[in-house]
Amino acid sequence: MNRWKPYNPNPKGSIVGDCTVRAISKALDQDWETTYAGLSLFGYSLSDMPSANHVWGAYLRRHGFHRKLIEDYGQELYTVQNFCEDHPEGTYILAIDGHVVCVKNGFYYDSWDSGNEIPIYYWER
Repeated sequence: MNRWKPYNPNPKGSIVGDCTVRAISKALDQDWETTYAGLSLFGYSLSDMPSANHVWGAYLRRHGFHRKLIEDYGQELYTVQNFCEDHPEGTYILAIDGHVVCVKNGFYYDSWDSGNEIPIYYWER
């Protein structure tokens, strides 16, 4: 079963390299604008871009998330789809090489089907 739920809260429907904003907005049940502004302020305070890993990581930590490494459950290839199957409950932000996606209650929310991507680490609340 494909666990992808199309999700793009960008006010103009654009896909503009804002995956971090999209994923965090879904995880925190915030609109895109609120999330973008919050990340931008964190980026400003840390003198870096809002999409920098340590900036959005600090933002998530402030909102009660904790970072964890991915368990591969003995599989050679462990994908976003596999993560969803193994985590049927809870809210997560998965870090993928060059991408970020939200997982909520066993489904991943993204503007494209990133289910075959390989997560490196995740944030859990």
